[in-house]
Amino acid sequence: MTKHSTFLFLFAITLLTSCKKEKKQSDQPNIIFIMSDDHTTQGIGAYDSRLAKLNPTPTIDRIAKEGVLLENAFCTNSICTPSRASILTGQYGQVNGVVDLSGRLKKEKQYLALEMNKLGYQTAMIGKWHLKHAPDAFDYYNVLPGQGDYFNPTLYTKEGGTKTEFRFEEDLVREVNATQYQGHSSDVITDLSLDWLKNKRDKNKPFFLMHHFKAPHDFFEYAPRYENYLADVTIPEPESLWDNKNNGSVGTRGFNDTLTDTIGSSIGHRNVIRNMGMHMEIDPNIPDPEYKRLAYQEYLKRYLRCVKGVDDNVKRLFDYLEKENLMENTIIIYTGDQGFMLGEHDYIDKRWMYEESMRMPFMVRYPKKIKAGSRTDAIVNNTDFAPTIINMAGGKTPEYMQGASFYDILTTGQEPKDWKKETYYRYWMHMAHKHNNPAHFGIRTKDYKLIFFYGRDYNTSRNTEAQEWAHNPASMSYFNTPPAWEFYDLKKDPKEMNNLYGNDQYKEIIKELKDRLKKLRTKVKEEDHQYPEIQKVIDEYWD
Repeated sequence: MTKHSTFLFLFAITLLTSCKKEKKQSDQPNIIFIMSDDHTTQGIGAYDSRLAKLNPTPTIDRIAKEGVLLENAFCTNSICTPSRASILTGQYGQVNGVVDLSGRLKKEKQYLALEMNKLGYQTAMIGKWHLKHAPDAFDYYNVLPGQGDYFNPTLYTKEGGTKTEFRFEEDLVREVNATQYQGHSSDVITDLSLDWLKNKRDKNKPFFLMHHFKAPHDFFEYAPRYENYLADVTIPEPESLWDNKNNGSVGTRGFNDTLTDTIGSSIGHRNVIRNMGMHMEIDPNIPDPEYKRLAYQEYLKRYLRCVKGVDDNVKRLFDYLEKENLMENTIIIYTGDQGFMLGEHDYIDKRWMYEESMRMPFMVRYPKKIKAGSRTDAIVNNTDFAPTIINMAGGKTPEYMQGASFYDILTTGQEPKDWKKETYYRYWMHMAHKHNNPAHFGIRTKDYKLIFFYGRDYNTSRNTEAQEWAHNPASMSYFNTPPAWEFYDLKKDPKEMNNLYGNDQYKEIIKELKDRLKKLRTKVKEEDHQYPEIQKVIDEYWD
């Protein structure tokens, strides 16, 4: 073979290899994972809640209209840091080590970014991170330190900015490259994502962008341009705001309802420690029901004004994708990091295993594979998000992940025969941050929910004064609350207004659910052998 022919041969091989590589890249969709903080399904029009007629999310609703909406997507722990850790790791709290707001995630455990990098994706994390250590597994990041500010927020990145020291936890102080930006956080975070898409990404690679809003987290500071939005509207109230009927138990109300002024932050005066009227600056001398009504209206208007800012900024992302002809080859996912109570059962915030708090919005648009306007009631949870995204990118679920991909469910609308029939939930924190939610765990199927409030802090250093309620209820400390079970028939009682635990009609169903719950706790490695105080309560009250 001559030198000339050898050159042509090698050139042809190189060209063919290059073409194959380009084809492979073009076959991989871009993926944008949009997540808001505390955006609950009640605040999204596509979920047909009491607020849907207010049309709070026309752009986000478009994702469901042109894609698929999941009716039964749940978090495994309804609080920011643990939920985000489960999304990034595909693991439950005891396995990834993040069970409460003090949890942190080092680079080597930021599995989703690492796996997407292996698949040839350029990765970026922009907005709220909340996992203490920097998101160094991503190719690019620009994130809020901790919760961050609503106005003129400071974010930090790998390079540039000003060296600034932040205390992320009492024992974790880091110096980061920080920059303060002008404007509202929802606008700023979207500006940064658009800048990365336009100017910083490698356009020869598929991209995976995690775009995380701070909004609508409390205290619901909205951009001034939304001041008049819903100003003259009366927001519909949930019935349970005024009459909670037979929801709850001694685990949430205390014996003879003695803890109703303490457990579960409220809208009106019920909770004397923390209620929404305090945050909304309603005159405390106004009695209920007027105080509660004023607090609810102000709460919901501020919340929905933050949501409006999120929706408008999602439209900015859509406008860019359409202008650059990227819309059809980009998978768009929208979710929240958990649900949120908007006055249901007279509760605010999250943390509960009740539906409004436990359910996550989850919608996906990808016209190439997903049928427009489809819905599924398949049970998924946030440990399944990472496996699904990896599967979307052409990869397989790593063995170390506990979740499973539901991509086939999204594209076919059918559940595999071996798909999960239940999901596990656990709120590890206990009587924390003046929201005063008791620690609890439970199981949720399509038809039923069983919850056990064990009422103890797993961290014994915070529990040194704890007393045993069962033996001396009058000696309650701040930490211990009464153990109790709750059971809800979700087919007959979707709003969870009637705790039927102890009802003979459901005796066998509850027994079966307890057996399934025990097996599920073993399967997901969420048992309490290392927490003897909790295990003692479980053993004593299981039956």
